[in-house]
Amino acid sequence: MNYMLSDYLKDRFGCKVYRIALNGGFTCPNRDGSLDTRGCIFCSAGGSGDFAEKPQMSITQQIESGKSRVEKKIKNGKYIAYFQAFTNTYGPVDTLRKLFTEAIMHPDIVALSVATRPDCLPEEVLDLLDELNRIKPVWVELGLQTIHEKTAEYIRRGYPLSVYDKAVEDLKERKLEVITHVILGLPGESTEDMKLTVGYVCRHADGIKLQLLHVLRGTDLAAEYEKGKVPVMTEDEYIGLLEELLKIIPEKTVIHRLTGDGAKKDLIAPLWSADKKHVLNRINRILKKDRS
Repeated sequence: MNYMLSDYLKDRFGCKVYRIALNGGFTCPNRDGSLDTRGCIFCSAGGSGDFAEKPQMSITQQIESGKSRVEKKIKNGKYIAYFQAFTNTYGPVDTLRKLFTEAIMHPDIVALSVATRPDCLPEEVLDLLDELNRIKPVWVELGLQTIHEKTAEYIRRGYPLSVYDKAVEDLKERKLEVITHVILGLPGESTEDMKLTVGYVCRHADGIKLQLLHVLRGTDLAAEYEKGKVPVMTEDEYIGLLEELLKIIPEKTVIHRLTGDGAKKDLIAPLWSADKKHVLNRINRILKKDRS
């Protein structure tokens, strides 16, 4: 039986737990010229943080704003401080310490989750995360997307698989939880290719996030899509793929996400993914079948 995030959070914290997406005002080496200036081919102008709070606010203000958004859904629950936008370990360690400490010391925060790139984890940042992990649990979310180097080059990921392997090893040495992001439906990848990526991630990481490839306005992927170079999955194809992938994800691997939704104002394709409630209902039917 698959281990879903909602069950994991209840088992670990004993209550309902919601993520609050935060914006620390970071950039990315794929944006500032260190590696490239264009970003990954699929990445939105918001650096995948389109639903995060506003960076002009303090971290405490962002947390309070995020709480107010879900206050009707959660009573006596707790929150995860999720630094989501861009690369959240790409900055001076003193800046990281200030932002992460403000988040982790908030009384309603039970864990800190930091989204980053595997090539942005220098020793001093690893030591900081280790230090914070002694206060409350720290999760590090790595944007891998695929294990296949040809695809990685196409999406302009900017690092080889060996860098991911080293990052996981370093994080595990410090007993930090590792969650890996995978994009399903990248151009040129077969079902078998995606199975290989998911299987690889499950052998290395504690948790996995599966994300449907979205074509968003303003990205280089959108230009490729307009030229007819980027096929996108139908709803039935995606649901069928998830059924196959759930069979190979072991029980020990926490599934943090089975799909995702791009900002509707920017979404070009696939448009069916905008009906989030309908898609989640179909996914839940798969999970019920898995548990029956």
